[in-house]
Amino acid sequence: MTMVGRESESAAVLGLTSGVLILTGEPGAGKSTLLGLAADRHPGRVLRMTGSESEANLTFAGLHQLLRPVLAETARLPVRQRSALLGAMGLGDDFGGGGSGQTEPGDAHLGEAEPDGAHLRETAPDGADTRRGGPPDRLLLGVALLTLLSDLARHSPVLVVADDLQWIDAGSLELLAFAARRIGDEPLAVLAGARDRAGEGPRGGATAPFSGFPLLTLDPLDATAAGLLLDRQPYPPTGSRRLRILDQAAGNPLALIELARANGACGADSAGSADGELLPPTDRLMRVFAADLEALPEATRQALLLVAADDRAVTGRVEALAPAEAAGLLRITGGGRDGWRARFRHPLIRSAIYHSAPLAARRQAHRDLATLLGAEPDRRAWHLAAAAEGPDEEIAAALEESAARARERGGYTAATTALERAAELSPGRRDRARRLVAAAGAAVSTGQPHWVRRLAAQAAALTDDPELSAEASLRVGQVLTLSTEHDTAMSLLLRAAEDPKLRRVALSSAAVAGFYAGDEEYRASVRARAHDDPWTLAVTDPTAHRSQRVAAIPALVERADGDPARLISLGAMAWLLDETALAVRIFDDALHRWRLGGSLPIGLGCSAGWSYLDHGRWAQARTAAVNTNSAGAGLPHLDAAARSLEAAALALTGRTDEARTAGSAALSLVDPHRSRAVAVRARWALGMAAVADGDHVGAYEQFRLLFTADGDPVHYACSYPGVAELAAAAVRTGHGAEAAAIVERTAERLADDPSPRMRILIHRARALLEPSRAEPHFTAALAEPAGGQWPFERAQILLDHAEWLRRRHRITEARHQLNTALETFRRLGAPSWIDRTQAELRAAGVESAPAGPDALTSLSPQQQHIIRLAAQGLSNREIGERLFLSPRTVGSHLYRSFPKLGVTARSQLRDLIEASGRS
Repeated sequence: MTMVGRESESAAVLGLTSGVLILTGEPGAGKSTLLGLAADRHPGRVLRMTGSESEANLTFAGLHQLLRPVLAETARLPVRQRSALLGAMGLGDDFGGGGSGQTEPGDAHLGEAEPDGAHLRETAPDGADTRRGGPPDRLLLGVALLTLLSDLARHSPVLVVADDLQWIDAGSLELLAFAARRIGDEPLAVLAGARDRAGEGPRGGATAPFSGFPLLTLDPLDATAAGLLLDRQPYPPTGSRRLRILDQAAGNPLALIELARANGACGADSAGSADGELLPPTDRLMRVFAADLEALPEATRQALLLVAADDRAVTGRVEALAPAEAAGLLRITGGGRDGWRARFRHPLIRSAIYHSAPLAARRQAHRDLATLLGAEPDRRAWHLAAAAEGPDEEIAAALEESAARARERGGYTAATTALERAAELSPGRRDRARRLVAAAGAAVSTGQPHWVRRLAAQAAALTDDPELSAEASLRVGQVLTLSTEHDTAMSLLLRAAEDPKLRRVALSSAAVAGFYAGDEEYRASVRARAHDDPWTLAVTDPTAHRSQRVAAIPALVERADGDPARLISLGAMAWLLDETALAVRIFDDALHRWRLGGSLPIGLGCSAGWSYLDHGRWAQARTAAVNTNSAGAGLPHLDAAARSLEAAALALTGRTDEARTAGSAALSLVDPHRSRAVAVRARWALGMAAVADGDHVGAYEQFRLLFTADGDPVHYACSYPGVAELAAAAVRTGHGAEAAAIVERTAERLADDPSPRMRILIHRARALLEPSRAEPHFTAALAEPAGGQWPFERAQILLDHAEWLRRRHRITEARHQLNTALETFRRLGAPSWIDRTQAELRAAGVESAPAGPDALTSLSPQQQHIIRLAAQGLSNREIGERLFLSPRTVGSHLYRSFPKLGVTARSQLRDLIEASGRS
């Protein structure tokens, strides 16, 4: 049976067997009913997670609710995953006995590679405030959840039902979204409901992690469906009352039902009964729900107030709540180890119950609950805060301690909220300001600029303390670094840098803001204050004293002492200095340590992603882009950076339509003149998409935009790598003279200490622009010892050289160059360049048929990465943990890849990889 007026929506939720679907709509639209319908009809296992306003600030409360029925199943997880998952829920490793988690049931099955990445962050390697053993590794937790759900789906279809996303704690929401984004083709589905559209929740973007998933919006019922729904009620309204209800309900199903119930309760169809003059829907519904309470016994109303204040306050009140359950106001669920919970029919019912009680009664309820929660300091602190009648330092201190615990578990939203409430309860102005500044610091990690700004502004209004004012400026500047407000970020960060204690971290953050903006004035301002800090100097000008900066990296890595956050910064530094292989090694080490140690580096994504792209690890680059997206947190610059990286990876792998969509989206999110780093990278990606399609005019137009009309770089670091592509497009479009001027201007600018990469690219550009004098340039480019760091660029030079050789009838030499280039392009999975190379081989008299080992090129880059790891002997679980996939997903990808490769066993993969030249 489907819902009235929701036939298509019912079909959608009932037809969901794999993947994700988010239901959105106003309160009372029918989201919870549809979720219940899907749960009731689901043929397999159903796991539920329902948001609770009382637990919205308790980190991983939703995760505990979701996994409580299957905690015993965690015994099959790898030890580290199981420990992380149980630890996040506050359970010991000895919970439920457990096992070693060493079995590999998925290895008998034959995943896309999804490692993470890192981009420039706001703290310098020596200036970061790092802590050992910080919050749990979110990606490790995400993998653990994904693995657990995937294992359950192996035995029976699994449906995860998440209701009221807007009230689920941020940590649980992020983990569920992480797992949801990685659902393959297994029988695993996530069906969720939210009052609002994803990313616009009442907690300032609380549901943002679910941004981008398929949405099904429940619109108001039309007049026909609304009338039919009224007719199906026990006491269908008639006459003028029916018209009023239809008018005031405005198609809201819950309003229609509840107003019809109120109409039936009054027993008459007169204008004078049951509030004949209906109020606007929200107020009217609140009054209806509150009126329902009058018929309940006093003990039930008292119990309802307690569970409205805390839906876990059911124990010992089941009997008292029975009349309310019989009336359909709520359901009692749970029991056993974790006690009972109240699930209200709709959040408005809970709100009506709570707000119908006098303020004094509500405060007393919170005091009573706090008395019972001596063993749960976090919940107790929140109830004490709700009961407070005025400032109270003891309660404020308890909330501050709760915030510290939340931060240790990675609950930055909960920590910020607790500190903000602690500030409200602080008797002293300085303590209030101090806690607001601390809240702003925690809020930086939530990626919510408006929240950080509001907290900092409130602190500034309370105190003239220069240290607090400087830190407030720092926090706002840091979060704005990833926004498009680079002017404001720079101003605030330079102001914060005047405080000696904050100088280094503020300048390093300002350097990042200057890098993103690409503004020469910003760059000069930061460099003038940087003194001898190698990291800040490298970020603000990676071409000056490059060799000196490179030589400093090993010592800086040693001084980082394995701290992943500082190592990620050093990886970014190596990337900017064109030490790509070193950057990749540092990033790999940092990310591995991060997974093991649990500390959370700030701002993962783009610098690692571009390093991976330059180094030929394109699947990892695209994954870094996906993991960098701010998911609707109000950071368009960060989203644009992710889109530009994704566009580049898509262009190189031949998915040019998608690349153009992503690149254009990146440019639409920012002002190209004020976010030059993103704009230049996006245009490079669009240019490569044009090259892949053979559109040389379009390619030249994009690469020309990397440089000003005078031939200067639009961005001091990001423009230069496009110089060779500019030359290649110029010779095919008649713009050789213009490109040559830019190339020579670039060579002159970098003459003092060019990186090996730039030496190679300039040689390539000169060879293409001056065919009569090309050979020395080709020879020099190919002789560069460090050239292997950039396999795609090296293969391009081989192809260009071979074309030059063939045109001079040096066919034998050309064939060798072409075969070498073809091997690289096949290994990388660059179809457009494979086609071009094969065409050159045919022109050289060689028919190029794909060899057996090159069947790898038929796989996606993600699948190629999984094949490489499997060839090294890693199990499905080990591959999944490294690439943040479930073992089942890894097995599925291997199963689909084996027939394409012509192998039947994992033991054959090593020979296949060696034969293809891959490692």
